[in-house]
Amino acid sequence: MFSNEEKNAVYKVIYNRRDVRSFLPAPISQDVIHNILNAAHQAPSVGFMQPWNFIVVSSGETKEKLAWAAEKERRALAIHYEDEGEKETKFLGLKVQGLQEAPITICVTCDPTRGGSHVLGRNSIPETDILSTACAIQNMWLAACAEGLAMGWVSFYKKNDVRDILEIPPHVEPVALLSIGYTENYPAAPILETAKWEKRRALEDLIFKDKWGKK
Repeated sequence: MFSNEEKNAVYKVIYNRRDVRSFLPAPISQDVIHNILNAAHQAPSVGFMQPWNFIVVSSGETKEKLAWAAEKERRALAIHYEDEGEKETKFLGLKVQGLQEAPITICVTCDPTRGGSHVLGRNSIPETDILSTACAIQNMWLAACAEGLAMGWVSFYKKNDVRDILEIPPHVEPVALLSIGYTENYPAAPILETAKWEKRRALEDLIFKDKWGKK
C-alpha cells in the first residue's frame, strides 16, 4: 500500500515532532492552515461523533489575554515546587508558552453533546469524546511538522478563563491551546528531556504480555 520511502517519511515525522515554545512572526498561508485543520478533521472519533471545533486566533489582543491566563496558572503551579530547590529553578526557567510570538493559536474544543445522548461507544466509555479530540490534535501536530511548522501545546490555564476569553459555551471543553508558527529553534529532543526534567522510559519496561505486570 505504501512504498518504503513513504513509510519512512511517516516515521520520520512521528519521531521528529516536537512541542515548541519559540516562534517567528512570519505569517502562515491560509492553504497551510487549512491543510492542518483538514488533517485534524480526518482523525478517528468514537461513534463518528467528530466532537471537535477549531477556533483560529490571530488577534494580538486575544493572544495577549490567553498568554495572561497561561502565565497566571504557571505562577500558581510554581508553588508546588517551592520547597524543591533545583526543580523549582528549572520550572521557573522553562518557557511554557509562545502564545504572543506565534502568528496563530488554535483552540481545539470538544462538545460532549454532539451526536445526542446515545453515541455508539461513548455510552460505555464517556471519555472517548476527549480521546477522539486528542487524536485530532495529534494529526495537527504531525501535519504541522510535515509542513515545516512548529507547534506548541499550552497546558497551563484554567478552562473557565479560556471560555471567557474565547466566548466558548459552558458545556464545551477547551481541550487545547496550540500555538503554530515557523521557528529557528526546532529542538532535536523534547524540551523537558533536554532540560533534564525527566528521562524517556525504556519501551521494554512498559510492555506486558497477557496480564498487567507479566513479562
